[in-house]
Amino acid sequence: MSCDIDYSELFSLEPFSLDKEEKKHLHAKYLSALQERHISLCPQYARMVAAFGDNPALPVRLFKEYELRSMATDDAVKTMTSSGTTSQRKSQIFLDRETSARQTKALSRIVGSFTGEKKRMPMLVIDAEGTVKDRSMFSARTAGIRGFSMFGRDVTFALNDDMSLDWDTVKRFADEHANERVLVFGFTFMVWASFVEAALEKGLSANLDGILVHGGGWKKLVDRAVSHDEFAAGVQSVLGSRMQSCDYYGMVEQTGSISMECEYGHLHVSEFSEIDIVDPFTMRSLPVGERGLIVTTSLLPTSYPGHILLTEDEGAILGEDDCPCGRKGRYFAVYGRQKGAEIRGCSDTFTG
Repeated sequence: MSCDIDYSELFSLEPFSLDKEEKKHLHAKYLSALQERHISLCPQYARMVAAFGDNPALPVRLFKEYELRSMATDDAVKTMTSSGTTSQRKSQIFLDRETSARQTKALSRIVGSFTGEKKRMPMLVIDAEGTVKDRSMFSARTAGIRGFSMFGRDVTFALNDDMSLDWDTVKRFADEHANERVLVFGFTFMVWASFVEAALEKGLSANLDGILVHGGGWKKLVDRAVSHDEFAAGVQSVLGSRMQSCDYYGMVEQTGSISMECEYGHLHVSEFSEIDIVDPFTMRSLPVGERGLIVTTSLLPTSYPGHILLTEDEGAILGEDDCPCGRKGRYFAVYGRQKGAEIRGCSDTFTG
């Protein structure tokens, strides 16, 4: 069953252009339509609504336990799996062609608004090429690399298949693109453990101009006492003083609608998504500045009921419509996994 929700209005907007009331009105309209669709096509979701009321926040763990679809089984063109250790059950996210294309388009709009580039940039991936060679694999890590590769050209991998640093390849990339802005992408823990630390230990450095987009795995860096500032400084020591670090927050359960870090260190929610912080005991929304569990909303998924999710991450809303960077909408901070939750950041499958 093809989607009968009209997305033309949503995609006509700039990603960070609506103020609080405008966005609230827009989201109410789309969330109503999404609930109606998922109730009619996903029996498990219909039971959740009957039990908990309109548009409940589904715990992300449900996608580990059940195959939740709002489409015919043979309409799935891609099955995404969350990261996790071999002992953990992984989420399965079923995408039809329309949902997959919509998520890709949203990702392009969001990232493009941060890079400021209209054309593809030379791209260095802090991972091994073998990670993406198997076309049947759609893990969070694989999906991240493939998704961001659409912004790149001359896509070059900085690590060998054993995750060791391939500095000869990095140096060749740096020499070939010395006079261009480049895009560097990787998962946070791997960028630090397999790339930055390895290069610093050997006294290696390059001189690149561009942006490093990275996400996932901050818990392991905190455990290793690596701060946000130390991470950024290490990246510049290895890649050059003109390399900007930009963190992002996202999950395979809501691919495409990521939140990216602005120049003031704030994660921003786009028009495609929203964030709420709730008390884990009462599920009531918390005011700005108070720490609780993150609830994420995405207007994009129509092939599965993943539009409102209760995550296992702790965070706080820092403000709304008033970030010094000028972007409208809520901005927030993430503090890590809820105590006792599974470790499952996108790069946590690689132990370093």
